[in-house]
Amino acid sequence: MSGFTVRQGRLDDRAFVEDLGKRTILDSVAAFRFVNEPLAALSYERLLRFAYDQSHVVLIAERGGRRAGFVLLLDTLPDEVTMLPQGFVAYMAVEPDLRRLGVATGLLEAAEDEARRRGLPYMGLMVTEDNAAARALYDSAGYLTERRLLCKRL
Repeated sequence: MSGFTVRQGRLDDRAFVEDLGKRTILDSVAAFRFVNEPLAALSYERLLRFAYDQSHVVLIAERGGRRAGFVLLLDTLPDEVTMLPQGFVAYMAVEPDLRRLGVATGLLEAAEDEARRRGLPYMGLMVTEDNAAARALYDSAGYLTERRLLCKRL
């Protein structure tokens, strides 16, 4: 991660996490879905409330004092089918002008390290099929498709 560092999030990072998440939430929407942007922003706020109300870790990537991205890791959300413990990436985002520089890779590695420190044997996440860059990142990091959510426009 060229010139970037990753640190634990602090309370004063919450506004950054909310703002960047809202600015990037449409990356999580399939192209075939109609998007009501204000509702998507509300959905993101709901995700944050859900995450902040339970055990979680926020990691922040920085370069030269500028926040470059974050990952929000849940550490007590078990797999919904097997009920096995796992770390779960609830959301990860990188500033659009800092993408393709290794920030997401560094954040993902730091989240995995944190999950290992907490004794979690698996890491889970969801990614939109249309988000080719994110899928390539997860593929290169060794993630495998376990389930698929299938949708159809009616």
